[in-house]
Amino acid sequence: MESWVDGQPADVLSLKDRGLAYGDGLFETIAVRNGTAVLLERHLQRLETGCRRLALRVDWGTLNAELDSYARSLGDGVLKLIVTRGDSLRGYAADPSSEARRILQGSPPAAYPATHAERGVNLFPCSVRLSEQPLLAGLKHLNRLEQVLARAEWNDAQYAEGLMLDTSGRVVEGVFSNLFLVREGVLITADLGRCGVAGVMRAELLFQAESCGIATWITDVSLEQLHQADEVFVCNSVYGVWPVLSCGSARWSAGPLTRKLQTLARALLDV
Repeated sequence: MESWVDGQPADVLSLKDRGLAYGDGLFETIAVRNGTAVLLERHLQRLETGCRRLALRVDWGTLNAELDSYARSLGDGVLKLIVTRGDSLRGYAADPSSEARRILQGSPPAAYPATHAERGVNLFPCSVRLSEQPLLAGLKHLNRLEQVLARAEWNDAQYAEGLMLDTSGRVVEGVFSNLFLVREGVLITADLGRCGVAGVMRAELLFQAESCGIATWITDVSLEQLHQADEVFVCNSVYGVWPVLSCGSARWSAGPLTRKLQTLARALLDV
């Protein structure tokens, strides 16, 4: 499907765009089912948080109308929304009055092997570390070079994802997903106050778990805690939940809480 730039079909972008020059912007990767953008409210909540923090000026009424129209045209697939600060001249200083640029791209539904969800996946223990920057923590900003470097660490098909730690050695997330562990019935995920992406599916699963009476805990997670977990899984807003079977020498099985949340995630995505 053709891309849109500021509401118009386009296949080119200005060379002066600050998203290209500095990674000055944000993005959302949104599953689309039957012409409907899945978990759109949560995606927009995260995007609004990022725009406030980066002081990006977005016309939200126009953006919402474009998202609705584009999703209906796409039908089924993955919609990528990119918001940049728009054009500028040379230098880091930005024009505070400039309107953000809106870029919409569509692609076919993600084709992951069914065995990832059914049997589980292995994580590659990445050596690349996430830098700690609280001002950017949680945001899905355009600076993804840490993830690019981490993903380049493995080519073996036995690994579906990679595990990323921060520079202090804390467990944070996957390369393109959030990570949860279960210990004695408690659902645990990393505190993302220093780095990492506050995933849409992560937020929804925490909400769903609390609604079901499942204890949740957002905290710093050590490798030792990860290795001692009863269950481990990764999630994102496109594929839902994948049980984790191994990472390095650690081994787990797909447990009952993982399967319960996987079922909830599948229901959210199968609209």
